[in-house]
Amino acid sequence: MLQRRKSLVADALRSALSGTFGVDHEPTVEVPPQRRLGDLASPCALHLARELRQAPRRIAERLVEALDLPPGFDRVTVEGPGYVNFHLDRTGFAAAMLDAVPVAPSAGADQPDKVIVEHTNINPNKAAHIGHLRNAVLGDVLARALRSLGRTTEVQNYIDDTGVQVADVVVGFVDLRGCSVADIEALPEPFDYTCWDVYSEVGRWYGTDSARLELRRRTLYALESGRGRRAEAGRLVARRIVSRHLATMGRIDIDYDLLTRESEILRLDFFVAAFEQLRQSGAVRLEETGKNAGCWVMPLSESQEFQGLEDPDKVIVRSDGTVTYVGKDIAYQLWKFGLLGRDFEYEPFRDGTRPDGTRRDERRGHGPSREEPGGEGPLWETAASSTGSGPKQAPAFGAGARVINVIDARQAYLQKIVRAGLEALGHTREAGESIHFAYEMVALSARTAAQLGFSGDAVLEMSGRKGIGVKADDLLDQLEAKSRAEIAARRGDGDTEGKADRDTELLARQIATAALRFFMARATTTRVIAFDIDEATAFEGETGPYLQYSIVRARNIRRRLAEEGLPHEVGGARAAQLPIEAWPDDLWDLVLLASGCQETVERAATTLELSLIARHAVNLAQKFHAIYHRHPILHEENADLRNARLAATQIFVRSLEALAEILGVPLPERM
Repeated sequence: MLQRRKSLVADALRSALSGTFGVDHEPTVEVPPQRRLGDLASPCALHLARELRQAPRRIAERLVEALDLPPGFDRVTVEGPGYVNFHLDRTGFAAAMLDAVPVAPSAGADQPDKVIVEHTNINPNKAAHIGHLRNAVLGDVLARALRSLGRTTEVQNYIDDTGVQVADVVVGFVDLRGCSVADIEALPEPFDYTCWDVYSEVGRWYGTDSARLELRRRTLYALESGRGRRAEAGRLVARRIVSRHLATMGRIDIDYDLLTRESEILRLDFFVAAFEQLRQSGAVRLEETGKNAGCWVMPLSESQEFQGLEDPDKVIVRSDGTVTYVGKDIAYQLWKFGLLGRDFEYEPFRDGTRPDGTRRDERRGHGPSREEPGGEGPLWETAASSTGSGPKQAPAFGAGARVINVIDARQAYLQKIVRAGLEALGHTREAGESIHFAYEMVALSARTAAQLGFSGDAVLEMSGRKGIGVKADDLLDQLEAKSRAEIAARRGDGDTEGKADRDTELLARQIATAALRFFMARATTTRVIAFDIDEATAFEGETGPYLQYSIVRARNIRRRLAEEGLPHEVGGARAAQLPIEAWPDDLWDLVLLASGCQETVERAATTLELSLIARHAVNLAQKFHAIYHRHPILHEENADLRNARLAATQIFVRSLEALAEILGVPLPERM
């Protein structure tokens, strides 16, 4: 709502400037540093002083005289050297806030029709680890933010089931451990934990005899061709691991619309179609001499973005005919934009159920199922069949207007090459809409590493190849155990060993989810973060549990009012009748801060700096706690004061609930 008021102020100033001074000026509108100065202010008089050859304060005074005060404002004043300051009608604004949606679909003709967000993308060769959780949380929060703003958003999870990592696990099972496909299928859960060990074992095994790397090459060929025992083993490993990954992500309420498998990209000749486009356009060339002889390369030496590189030409197809990762990525990116000229077949993944047997809409409970990407319907996966006999009810996937790939900062070079491929094909607009959402990595604090059984007094960094790292499920288990102990300590029931009833188990999961998701979202993406269990689960400070506690505390006020037979809700019509005296500055500050939710989410979605949402949520909670004791509701006898405070609390709750939904912070009934 505050953004709308800014627009009204800008329009009024623009009209007054034109009518009074005959100038065409785009006025800046900002929030003044002190509440006594007003709610919105413009320095336009200072900006125009030289052009108009008048003192800024005189310009401001003439503007105020000529200004048509916009609706929703109580008065306008001149402050300081010449600021034009606007004071909102507090009663009317608060009443409107009670009837408004905190974060709603926003208008904007420049917004793309469909946004595709690709995230998680864990190699299906072992258990997910803590680093994968940051990717998934950032991607999920971004998708939630876009959907809250009314953007059609499709979430994809790319499954690299023909890559080196899967090949190495197959070699580990088949050649190192001597397993048959039936043996692999019979292995008990957690299968991804077994693969974690196999992956690190085979790495050491290669190290003792480099000739064994030939087994990797043979396995890669089998995976890409889809034929033979090794290919069958690879399909089994990938499918079992993907099911485990989905179950892990389901624990923190992360969903997808489509699983796209690299094996189908290869089998349906997506790259063949992409390569033909690249070849015909001259975007790639066959090298006849030098170290890249026999390879098809994309020459990038003339591009400013790749200047200074020792070898700017990127190999797309190797001399042995195999396709590099970036070649597959270009084909996939073309399909995402609807530029490839062909499509997948689709089928529901396990009939649209989660690995735990629940439907997505049952897990999240956010409304009815929809048969469009971005809804709460079944999870789909790509299928290799091209007979046209697939399920007809599949949504229309792909063909996005903007594609956001959530990939860590180390992949920036490859993402630039994908964009360069689109540009070389003449798809300039799509190249500009190919967005790399980069982020830095996650480590463990020394304290948390010690709690999880690692020795040393330094931050622990992950290394999947060496088997060093913390499995995501182990971390979540530890977070839930820590939450159970905290609940027991606060309730004083002596149950600090984690034995709890069903309600406590649910609450522990909710606290653990909030702790993890908020910790991952609150840091700027340019920072390497060291995850700390004790810090993340604290009920005070900048944490997810602090947000949960704030909501529960505010909701309890209304519950106790109802128990005492007092009005426990204020409608917009009643709030509009409150006197201005009922809105002291600190209470008004809470309402005004809540009104900035829409602008904050819009800015976060545009800049991909999701920490803005987390920061705004914390600021709201802190502001509420700061006035909680100064403005009591339950024992206030003055009805106007009680209703104003209750209205502010309602506005706070609705606003924080909206931000918590975007952040994926579950809100318990009690704590």
